[in-house]
Amino acid sequence: MPYLDPAAGRAREGRQAAAVPNAGNATATAAAGATPTKAEYDALLADVATLRTKVNSLLTALRASGQIAP
Repeated sequence: MPYLDPAAGRAREGRQAAAVPNAGNATATAAAGATPTKAEYDALLADVATLRTKVNSLLTALRASGQIAP
């Protein structure tokens, strides 16, 4: 049974992706009132931008290691 061949299994093993550090804690806080202030909005926008960068770094690492298609 070819699927039990250890050499064939090792040949199919994927490479490990490059390390990407964890995302930091969110800096935004809950809005004080019904309408967020500019500062509250900007803090949330900065957090989203940071997470977007982190997700893109993860996708780049996975593509470079061959774990997902380019």
